[in-house]
Amino acid sequence: MIEPELFDVIELLINLTEYNLEAGVRGAIVDCYGNGKYEVEFTNEEGKTEVICPISYHKFIVVWKAKTKNWLSLSEQIIAAIANLSEERKREVLDFTRALYQR
Repeated sequence: MIEPELFDVIELLINLTEYNLEAGVRGAIVDCYGNGKYEVEFTNEEGKTEVICPISYHKFIVVWKAKTKNWLSLSEQIIAAIANLSEERKREVLDFTRALYQR
């Protein structure tokens, strides 16, 4: 897992219906808690804050690192996305990947 840090950009892996946020939306970490939770700010296209909410690390992936000012590669994002899946789900991902090679 790529360790989330302050000001990193994250992408949601799941819908957060209580905040009206859909999987795939991006936000920035604005606070880090010691219990695997992070305060994330989501803005609109004009940069106005829409939602600030606490999110557990297993509900998102880091897509941009503030320290290095670099976007993570697609491979790094895929690895991060499957890291928290159960072994059964990881097997499904592997089976799906094999199916893609058969095309």
